[in-house]
Amino acid sequence: MTGRMGRACAVCAALGMLWWATVRLAWAGVGCEDWGCLVPAVGVVVTISLALLAGAALVLERVDVRPGRRVALVAAGALVAFRLAGETLPSWTSQVADAVAAGAAFAGAGAVAAFVTEAGVARRWKVAAAVALVALGPVALAVSLARSGL
Repeated sequence: MTGRMGRACAVCAALGMLWWATVRLAWAGVGCEDWGCLVPAVGVVVTISLALLAGAALVLERVDVRPGRRVALVAAGALVAFRLAGETLPSWTSQVADAVAAGAAFAGAGAVAAFVTEAGVARRWKVAAAVALVALGPVALAVSLARSGL
């Protein structure tokens, strides 16, 4: 199981770095300064994200993390939870830190997805992981409200 989680973690981390780089290029390519180009820019980001999700399923299958589609979908769900929780973190201006954070989030999502989709893991652990992911949203909101003094 740890080998499967490690492979999923490495694949997702690499895809996270690729996602970060392509999204940065897409935003720079759109180069808009007003709200009028927000819809096309977000559309490009969504397209990139969906293409990498499909690619993740294929790459995960190639490195024996099966079923690749299921692991990729669970990783995408974990990424949404991590993204919501990441909103409470302070922002930084370093692009390197931003790239490392994206890679780490993708790697963590890959590891969680490999764990949750493993056949040998007891159902209670899968449920606990799902509850922990769902709890990230309210915890992040509470931290954000506490930090702002509300």
